[in-house]
Amino acid sequence: MCCIMPRVEYVSDTSIFARFIEKGEQILVYSMKVGAKEDIAMILPIPVARNSGEKAVSFINLEKYPDFFKDMRKGFRQISRGKGGGGGFGAPPPKPKLEVVKVGKFEASYVPTINDFDRLDERFRLPENTWDAIPAYKKYGFVVFKISSMAKAETTEHAYHPMAFRFPSLNRSRLYFPTVHIHDGEIHDKEEFDHALYCQITGGDHSSLTSRLESEQLASAFMDVEKSEGVIEGDEHIYRKLINGRHKNKDIWI
Repeated sequence: MCCIMPRVEYVSDTSIFARFIEKGEQILVYSMKVGAKEDIAMILPIPVARNSGEKAVSFINLEKYPDFFKDMRKGFRQISRGKGGGGGFGAPPPKPKLEVVKVGKFEASYVPTINDFDRLDERFRLPENTWDAIPAYKKYGFVVFKISSMAKAETTEHAYHPMAFRFPSLNRSRLYFPTVHIHDGEIHDKEEFDHALYCQITGGDHSSLTSRLESEQLASAFMDVEKSEGVIEGDEHIYRKLINGRHKNKDIWI
């Protein structure tokens, strides 16, 4: 799920990279273009392993590699992306605020459960009834990135360096891509997609990737592995799947 709060004008050109690393941890890298006139927050649910605590997520700073996905596209022949839509009596003591981490141009927090959203800036909270429509997320954790609107810029469209993090996954045999859209405060059965999904599989079975396009060279041939801060395995190929147009509004697993 990509939920953006408050509302935005549009979201487009979304790219997501996923890879498993040691001990069942999954890496996610997320990038998009967004039209916004005020500060916003992007909320990504993640299937975190049970009892992982408030330190389950480790953020990865890709500020020095803003061209992460631009370079990744070089590994594939150019294909048109198309256009997308994107105690005691009285009051209980207040809960401690969630830790805020500086990650490049972003401020980021990890929300371990739905019940912890009241520890987050109220501007960036989802209406409580939102979760009734997506009950599966009641067992998820959530990564929140605060994004500056750059209100003084000449245009409201902004592209940012990729957001990246790693987490202990609840499912160690399938990679997770958060692709459900909530851009207007509501969940719709179908949405406009403008997504490029990338992944690497280190060893193991690649049969699940037969429907994806494989890069012609190893990742080290077109990616700056050092700048990727351990995200990219240079000696493996990268796989890509493009999703454009109107599709079922759901997350994707492989």
